[in-house]
Amino acid sequence: MTLPDHLREGLKILFVGLNPSQYSAEVGHYFANPRNRFWPAFNLSGLVTRKVTSEEDATLLDDGIGFTDVAKRPTPMGSGLRAADFRQWAPVLKDKIIRYSPKLVCFHGLMAYKAYLQHGEGVKEQAQLGLQQRTIGFSAVFVVPNPSPANAKYSLNDLAEWYGRLREFSQQ
Repeated sequence: MTLPDHLREGLKILFVGLNPSQYSAEVGHYFANPRNRFWPAFNLSGLVTRKVTSEEDATLLDDGIGFTDVAKRPTPMGSGLRAADFRQWAPVLKDKIIRYSPKLVCFHGLMAYKAYLQHGEGVKEQAQLGLQQRTIGFSAVFVVPNPSPANAKYSLNDLAEWYGRLREFSQQ
């Protein structure tokens, strides 16, 4: 069991997580762990005008926002993933992005983006948070800090600020 993709053509933003948490996969919604800071930061950022919870993740397709993951195998923590997971799933992700061609692909965390690059593009390169030089097909790429509670380096306000930058870029 894993999380279904929330994908369609014409998306403004496709959020890409590292992989589903065990809890999110069990309840069937992205970032469902109450300790994950995605939804509070998302709501503070103004990416949409209403407050959204994990149970409403699929409704964001109507706002041009979708969700998927680099690897679709759920684990309690991202550290539970293996290189084989990325070898299996990163090329699938690349195909999805090229097929659906969202305006902007937003990776949650440098680890997710680097895993995609290595196993989806076959490259190892330095990456920074923010807008990337590289595109995937016609889609621009943006990297924000991972909102996982394990990533305590960034506060809720820091995360909301990154999603605000994403909002500003997506409106250009």
